[in-house]
Amino acid sequence: MDKGKQSKEIIQLLLVGNPNSGKSTVFNELTGLNQQVGNFPGVTVEKKTGKITLTSTLKAQVIDLPGTYSLSPRSEDERVTFDYLNSNKTEGKREIIVVVADASNLRRSLLLCSQLMDLEKSVILGLNMMDVVEQNQESINIEKLSKALNLPIIPMNARIGKGIKELKQAIIDFKEDKREPFISPIDGEKDVDNALRRNQRIKEILKETVTTKGDKKASKLTRKIDQILTHRIGGYFIFLFILFLIFQAVFSWSEYPMTMIEEGFIYFGNLVSETFPESVLTDLLVDGIIAGLGGIIIFIPQIAALFAFIAILEDTGYLSRISFMMDGLLKKFGLNGRSIIPLLSGAACAVPAIMSARTISNKKERLLTIFITPLISCSARIPVYTLLIALVIPSEATLGIFNLQGVVMMALYLLGFIAAIATSWVMKTFIKTNESSHFIMEMPIYRAPRWKNVGYTIVNKVKVFLFEAGKIIIAISIILWVMSSYGPGDSFEKIDQKYEKGLLEPNINNETMAEQMSSEKLQASYAGRLGKFIEPAIRPLGFDWKIGISIITSFAAREVFVGTMATIYSVGDADNTTSLKEKMQNARDPRTGEKVYTKATGYSLLIFYAFALQCMATVAIVAKETNSWKWAIIQVVYMGGLAYLASFLTYQYFS
Repeated sequence: MDKGKQSKEIIQLLLVGNPNSGKSTVFNELTGLNQQVGNFPGVTVEKKTGKITLTSTLKAQVIDLPGTYSLSPRSEDERVTFDYLNSNKTEGKREIIVVVADASNLRRSLLLCSQLMDLEKSVILGLNMMDVVEQNQESINIEKLSKALNLPIIPMNARIGKGIKELKQAIIDFKEDKREPFISPIDGEKDVDNALRRNQRIKEILKETVTTKGDKKASKLTRKIDQILTHRIGGYFIFLFILFLIFQAVFSWSEYPMTMIEEGFIYFGNLVSETFPESVLTDLLVDGIIAGLGGIIIFIPQIAALFAFIAILEDTGYLSRISFMMDGLLKKFGLNGRSIIPLLSGAACAVPAIMSARTISNKKERLLTIFITPLISCSARIPVYTLLIALVIPSEATLGIFNLQGVVMMALYLLGFIAAIATSWVMKTFIKTNESSHFIMEMPIYRAPRWKNVGYTIVNKVKVFLFEAGKIIIAISIILWVMSSYGPGDSFEKIDQKYEKGLLEPNINNETMAEQMSSEKLQASYAGRLGKFIEPAIRPLGFDWKIGISIITSFAAREVFVGTMATIYSVGDADNTTSLKEKMQNARDPRTGEKVYTKATGYSLLIFYAFALQCMATVAIVAKETNSWKWAIIQVVYMGGLAYLASFLTYQYFS
């Protein structure tokens, strides 16, 4: 080994804590953007991992385990943490557990910490939210508490990065000493007696180490705010108003960056066309890959804005209040308050939203939540909605001071929510269970959003969306370009010969002739023949064969609809000078000469995508979460049938 090189030890650092203890904030402060999101092996619960360099010879792999209140799991999320802590998955690495505790509610956190101590784990206790302790006029004797637990304890305020440096140093200095269990085991002792002894000792330790000087100001302020935001009548109107503002902002704030991206892709496509010689490869780059990617990247500003608002609602503590308010309403439909978290998360993406249903302990309520979550409009529908709304609702149309396009967008989300709970109300009579249902959720105090965390959320979510969707879009764009540029047999040669021989009406200029030739070639291509084959089935909905192709390809991912449209309409656009919206606005039915995208067609398509389950990933995750393809197939058939019927009625009404 070279003298200049030193062997590096890699330790495994597990972050464990109660929900709402600030564990994710600690994870973000430790790892920054050096993190990855995946799934735990064999399960679909989200796994966040990151890497940090502690010293020149010491690195750590950080794993953020799902929140849990104890090592007596009651939900699927808690089961994952329990199984992981009781397994030997260190792969030869030294393991250290950092218990992130809410210092303002220390008793609950010490229960989990004490159970880990009894497993003889290497534990460091991080007392987070020390600022709240001060606001509540409380004090914690850190030295005395550390001695009583025989653990290193780090006071922290992770929201501003306070204590993170000290936590890293504690990890570096940690010694693998033999530690005594929190409570000594007694042969034949019942679990209930063990729990009583554990709680009694925790109570004694807190009595010796925690003192209160006055009223809990932070909690008092939270109660006052809750009187307004969770009012039994006014609370619902406030929630709807917040949603209304979010969708207005998603539309208005994103308009300028979206225009810049669209113009940038048009410029880039023209640059490639002018720089490279005419060839099959150049056509593939411009009409296939660039057009396909441009059709989806343009919507990143809107998706980023939506993720930002969801992160803010969660970070302030308001999301928990929504669950509390909705519990009474959702019970009537066979759900409970915890179901609102997956339903709201479904506005970002159905896949992690369905995973989050693991926190629902009642199997019937969990199954109903999983089944209806895809009816909530996700961020992948935003590109589809935005494009179609722009076609049927003029941008200058306003409703007072509000943009009517934003109102329509919110209406589509509300329509999905109404369809979801109505579906649950019907299904609850067919699914039987003997389990009792209860709703218990902790209400964190209100706090200002952690903007760094919001930033991490936006970057990570957009990165996942971009790269996961990007891979699919590039693959489908290439396949679709090939299908649109080539046809069976000598079909293209016959069209060329037809135009070469001048078998056209007289006085038609060359530009019109080129457009007609491109249109005929597209219809004669493999893609055109596929679209024509399914056109009779979708014609009653107002859809032509081009829309049919987009519906088929978008089953890979809903947002592919826009990329497919961009590719199909780019194949016939030799100059590449107009946007996709303009191409679709100018599209005409060759049989009637009328516009393809009338209001009736636009509304019909919007309703179709509001209900249809056009997402392979969602189907796969439902099958895995329910351990059966039965529910996934029922879901596809039900949502497909609902989409077709609703779209048909919409088209007939507006025609």
